Amino acid sequence: MKSSASAHWEGSPKEGNGQISTGTGVLKNTPYSAKGRFEGGTQQTTPEELIAAAHAGCYTMQLSFNLLRAGINQKSVHTDAEVEVVLGEKGANITGIKLKAIVDAPGADAAKIKEAAESAKVGCPVSKALSAVAISLEVETKV
Repeated sequence: MKSSASAHWEGSPKEGNGQISTGTGVLKNTPYSAKGRFEGGTQQTTPEELIAAAHAGCYTMQLSFNLLRAGINQKSVHTDAEVEVVLGEKGANITGIKLKAIVDAPGADAAKIKEAAESAKVGCPVSKALSAVAISLEVETKV
């Protein structure tokens, strides 16, 4: 399985803007800009926001599979991902990723959930791809 996306940019790096589209069409000409990326803004995405979305989705799916393998029937799994980018002297750097997972699994062993969660942090393909960056994990259980 291969996934694809494209980006188009017009203008200078600081004042210009671009659009991002995905092969599935879920994103189509979605705007992004340096100003939105480093100064904040609305109605625009950033590469880091897209990384956060990919990481949250991948991690949640991996954790769900890990819970299934551990014999834990979850009611739900929710993950928030936060990717921090810092603009420094040598350009922009992603300095860290914070994952926060909330697992609702009535009657389950919280220790087994946390073990499955830690394993998912290491095992999800997006975590593997982003292994050059520090990834932290907080797990909240509803048992």
